[in-house]
Amino acid sequence: MSNVYSAIKISDHVYWVGAIDWTIRDFHGYTTPRGSTYNAYLIMADKITLIDTVKAQFKEEMLSRIKSVVDPLQIKYIISHHSEMDHSGCLPELIDMIKPQKVFASAIGIKTLKELFHDQHEMVSVADGESLSLGNMELTFMETRMIHWPDSMFSYLAQDQVLFSQDAFGMHLASLERFDDEITEATLEYEAATYYANIVLPYSPVVLKALEKVTATGWKIKILAPDHGPVWRKDLAKIIELYQKWASQKPTAKAVVVYATMWHSTEKMAGAISEALAEEGIKVRLLSMNETHRSEVVYEVLSAGALIVGSSTLNNNILPQMADVMTYLKGLKPANLIGAAFGSYGWSGESVRHLEEMLKEMKVEIVAGAVAVKHVPDSAVLAKCRELGKTIAAELRKKVASNQ
Repeated sequence: MSNVYSAIKISDHVYWVGAIDWTIRDFHGYTTPRGSTYNAYLIMADKITLIDTVKAQFKEEMLSRIKSVVDPLQIKYIISHHSEMDHSGCLPELIDMIKPQKVFASAIGIKTLKELFHDQHEMVSVADGESLSLGNMELTFMETRMIHWPDSMFSYLAQDQVLFSQDAFGMHLASLERFDDEITEATLEYEAATYYANIVLPYSPVVLKALEKVTATGWKIKILAPDHGPVWRKDLAKIIELYQKWASQKPTAKAVVVYATMWHSTEKMAGAISEALAEEGIKVRLLSMNETHRSEVVYEVLSAGALIVGSSTLNNNILPQMADVMTYLKGLKPANLIGAAFGSYGWSGESVRHLEEMLKEMKVEIVAGAVAVKHVPDSAVLAKCRELGKTIAAELRKKVASNQ
């Protein structure tokens, strides 16, 4: 293959040699309308070292970028920070081709790689706090289990003050701009928040401990090099501050009203609830699952304090699009939410009860009685919906005040 792609220098001795996936639109059920990158990094030390690889079908792009700097056969070490196949997909082939002196991963990482690829290549495990000499430079490893797989780890290159942070601080964003200061702040914050909400959110308690752990090392960090999206070189404090905020999951004066409707009755109820919330000074996001993707709902919930859910009844159950988003939310474990349920029905009316049960399973605090209506809501039912909105607004203000 001709050398179509070029590496990008990110520090004195480190190059980005990853791949850009312009076409991916779904990542484990999380919509990625702007594509993604699979970031790999080349350290030009005495022992030339490759940090992570890429998804299998992007191997040639990565190799082309490496060749723009050095013959890939000169690579002595490969380090796998995270064994998920968007970062390890071409690892076995690469080992066969390059024949590096050593391949390193965490102990759990080695076990996982062997389970994924049924691979017999010899690998060396590195422990939390262990350092690896690259000759004239040194990498220090930090286990970050469950951000977001058990095998995950960071590494720190002291000479260039680079923290390789695997999936932490990343985002799904395909771009030829490689650094945070080349991308608008609004895009960075939205894509980082969407990524956190859809990938990292369940592990928020672990994130808080990892942030403390990194702070305790005293490492001076000039570059944050994640496995997806841009490299952070300008506003590191901003993304670290955002991770602290998102992981803390403190409730805000914002409510997310999520519903699915059949003949617009549940939709009318959702509108009445939302109007009352807004009149009480609560920021509201009203999302119809007839048109909204589940990953957008989680993005909105990330910065909310209340979740109100509604559905028509279909075959003694909730509508399938509500079942989809409720299952997705349950797995992502948003915390510190209050909420309530509402809905309409034709004859049996189970949807509201099912929604309340789901909220309780998610540990959402139910602070208002559910509102259900047979067929079409009249003015009295819409008044009940407005009252539900006002009750939630009052309870949300109390919750926000108690968490300041």
